[in-house]
Amino acid sequence: METFFQVNRYLHITAGFIGFFVAPVALAVRKGGAAHRRWGRVFFWAMAVAGLTALVGAQHIHSLFLLLTAVFSLYMACFGYRSLYLKHLAWDAEVAPFDWAVAGVGLAVFLGTVGYALVARNIPVGVFGAIGAMTAARQLRGYANAGHWAKNQWLRNHISGFLASYIAAVSAFSVTSLRFIPFPYNFLWPTLVGVPVIMWWQRRISAQKMHLPAAAVTADTGR
Repeated sequence: METFFQVNRYLHITAGFIGFFVAPVALAVRKGGAAHRRWGRVFFWAMAVAGLTALVGAQHIHSLFLLLTAVFSLYMACFGYRSLYLKHLAWDAEVAPFDWAVAGVGLAVFLGTVGYALVARNIPVGVFGAIGAMTAARQLRGYANAGHWAKNQWLRNHISGFLASYIAAVSAFSVTSLRFIPFPYNFLWPTLVGVPVIMWWQRRISAQKMHLPAAAVTADTGR
């Protein structure tokens, strides 16, 4: 059994390092191009493997920090990836039960995380929990407003989810490896740096003009 956890640890470290270096590449190349899609998929699967192996490792070493970071990173990576398949919600009001369920469970889990953080007076855990809860709540509100989304809402969700997942990965690396940074700053500095980047991307995307596909035009005109 110890060998299994050792392999799990090496797999987690490898996947984490891949995601750590691939994310800037996906951001740097032309958005929507073949290279962006390829590196984006590599980042998503690296984060998925890193998150799942972190869940296993957290149970072994009894690390609440690793567990919460893994849940947050996994949720945000899936949120960013799933948004690629929700472009139709700009004109279609039909939301899959799966999406409602994931957002609902996510909201419950992150609200529980915030509650724990208040009781334990753990500020970093509360920050991640609050961000996760706000994201899940916005998802549910967005699903309730399906059919009236902005044309580029899916892209804003895509960028926000992947960048938030990356922030969580950097936070985990900082806490476990950058021992010279005192607590809680080792946990929080990636969020302090990353959130303004997300806001910048959000403003940039909001300023872009995007065209609805033919299906949306047909739905709007009734033709």
